[in-house]
Amino acid sequence: MLPGYDVRKAAQVVAYFALQQGGSINVLKLSKLMYLAEREFMARFDVPMFYDKLVSMPDGPVASVTLNLINGEIEHEGWSEIVAKREGHDMRPVDGITLESLDELSRADLSVLATLWGKFAKFDRYELRDWTHNPKNIPEWVDPEGSSLPIDHAEVFRRLGKDKVDVLVRDVEQQRALARRLNART
Repeated sequence: MLPGYDVRKAAQVVAYFALQQGGSINVLKLSKLMYLAEREFMARFDVPMFYDKLVSMPDGPVASVTLNLINGEIEHEGWSEIVAKREGHDMRPVDGITLESLDELSRADLSVLATLWGKFAKFDRYELRDWTHNPKNIPEWVDPEGSSLPIDHAEVFRRLGKDKVDVLVRDVEQQRALARRLNART
């Protein structure tokens, strides 16, 4: 698992969007919303929401570790306690998960998620994919021509018009280094 990645928070964000969608959400739409949540949190608070690895893929930008969890390529107890296994092209929370039970999400997280849902709820998966391909909306996404390309946090911060990008990136790296040290002790 990526050091610093907050698997429980990411799982609860997945559950939030699925619940808002009526209990289940399409994977393509969800993958775009997860990227946008990470990006919008960076825009507002100068740090990522759940510290994912960001990647350009043919269908747009994605939060890579989260997408691997969605696709079942990685398993984690903190994920499976909240998110059910993928069913075809859809994701849903496990039975019993409600909006009120999403205790890893702060008011700041919920504010970002509510804003995104208010803006993109009516978009279908292809409309949202196309929206993320527009350089006016997500200028850091580059068509990887069938592959994938990393999107550096520095590039996102630059595209968001942030000052002192080097300081912001150093903060992200320090968070990851701290997580590595803490994980090494357990």
